[in-house]
Amino acid sequence: MPNTPSYDVIVIGAGPAGYSSAIRCAQLGLKTACVDNWRDKHGQSGLGGFYLNSGCVATLALLESAKLYHSLNHDLKTHGIHADNLHIDIAAMVERKNTIVEGLRKQIANDFAFYNIERIHAKAKLLGPGKVEITPVPAAADDALNDPTLATGTTESYLIEGKHIILATGSSPIKLRYAPVDNELIFDAIGALNMTSVPQKLAIIGAGVIGLEIAGIWNRLGAETILLEAQDSFLSLPDQQISQEAHRIYRQQGLDIRLGARVTAAKKTGQKVQVDYQDKNGPQSLEIDKLIVACGRKPNTENLSAPEANLLFDENGYTHVNEKCRTNLPNVYAIGDLTLRGPMLAHKGIEEGIFVAEQIAGLHSPINYNILPNVIYTDPEIAWVGQTEQALRAAGEPIKIGLYPLGTTARAQTLGKSEGMVKVITHADNDTILGVHIIGVHASEMIAEATLAMEFSASSEDLARTIHAHPTLSEALHEAAIAVKLTALHPKLQNNNDELLFEDNVMTDE
Repeated sequence: MPNTPSYDVIVIGAGPAGYSSAIRCAQLGLKTACVDNWRDKHGQSGLGGFYLNSGCVATLALLESAKLYHSLNHDLKTHGIHADNLHIDIAAMVERKNTIVEGLRKQIANDFAFYNIERIHAKAKLLGPGKVEITPVPAAADDALNDPTLATGTTESYLIEGKHIILATGSSPIKLRYAPVDNELIFDAIGALNMTSVPQKLAIIGAGVIGLEIAGIWNRLGAETILLEAQDSFLSLPDQQISQEAHRIYRQQGLDIRLGARVTAAKKTGQKVQVDYQDKNGPQSLEIDKLIVACGRKPNTENLSAPEANLLFDENGYTHVNEKCRTNLPNVYAIGDLTLRGPMLAHKGIEEGIFVAEQIAGLHSPINYNILPNVIYTDPEIAWVGQTEQALRAAGEPIKIGLYPLGTTARAQTLGKSEGMVKVITHADNDTILGVHIIGVHASEMIAEATLAMEFSASSEDLARTIHAHPTLSEALHEAAIAVKLTALHPKLQNNNDELLFEDNVMTDE
């Protein structure tokens, strides 16, 4: 190529962090290129990265279908509605998921076109500050037809230059040597969202966020579902009181959660999979129809930079950055799942993408990592923001706690979704809200109010004095805030911060 293409900003990766950063850079008048090499199983390229194409959005789409099917089978009669001859079409469910994903892909592509962001479908390697090697990935026929800019006509590598380079290549599922994925009998998290039939018996390695979300889909569609978790405790990230409640609820729903189960081998035996694992009782073995490997994610930093670039990584492949997301190289940034600044969450990556774009443009918009909402899209959902009770007690902080069962609200009862609770933790001396933890229907939506309250340094009294619409689910947050200092309006819960007691066997801690 006779002339080296030059840009103000080169973004490597088009997941939530990458595409958000590219769009914000372009909005701020910076000449921007975004390099990404995602392809689906049919060979089609698409923006959005793992998160959109095979991660959270795809999972949510299938989970909604599974919840609807489960509700039709188990909940309709309580509404006086009767339906016969129900059956499921898994292929149609997957196609609906794919249609939603494709629509969102096109939305991002339209944004790129509107802001004149150059989209380069290729592999990218950082050669040093300001220099990126591009290796084109041949476009599928449909890609080239729909977007002629993708038809490069060459697979030879070439160089592009940028005043600023943003690394946003995301993460991918961890592979296990003893459970090789073939996406026929042994699946990774991507393949698990594209299975074409419901297995009679299914096992999942890992009972963390990804494992639980996938389990919620196939369990509701009728699969006997076993989760094999190596850790002795269940869900270590959320507040442990919420985790204990989640463990109780999910087991009642039929999930077979086996803690302290360390898988040692998985092999195909005909059309079955034999899984060997160790637990407190010694060696165990089970035979299943399908196995899903969902034991975490790793940053996509392999071959991201040339050795001579001297980009610093830690022993696990995460990129070293400072408080401004800058790497050790001048004008080279890393955001999203590539760093250990905050959890692997799409919205964290989006905020960092915008933060870096505005920083390059001379603007200042800090990120408060201490007030970052977390969500697990199970049913019921789990959501939290701020610190957990166990972390605060370990640090010796004086705290007060307000608890309220979601099922006491009229809205939860009318929805037929009464499981769950809201927990508000405040500083005992000044009443500042330090953490809010929710398990229940639409917890992912309810946590936004708590996040906003904490962003404005609200107290539990501020939340308690804020009038909430009735009947709503958010009243549970309101009542939990009241319960920090007083007895909540409804006597189902007595809370004096020394003794916590839920009636109706919801929870007891005496």
